[in-house]
Amino acid sequence: MRKLRALLVSAALATGVLLPMTAAPAQADSIRYAYFLQADCYNGGNLGIQWGWWTSFRCSYENAGGSQWFWFLYA
Repeated sequence: MRKLRALLVSAALATGVLLPMTAAPAQADSIRYAYFLQADCYNGGNLGIQWGWWTSFRCSYENAGGSQWFWFLYA
């Protein structure tokens, strides 16, 4: 019984240590802003890099619902 308990505790600890290591990266892309114009999106993304807010960005033209389309800045 003592060996079984030690084995179960070891397995629980190992699982608790390994799960956070397999999680998503800390800097996953998230929406930073929405723009009407593509140029504004790229300017905002480049300013964010210059000011040290993020290291990379992407702009994506997406439907925000209904007939509204925006350029979303992801960083």
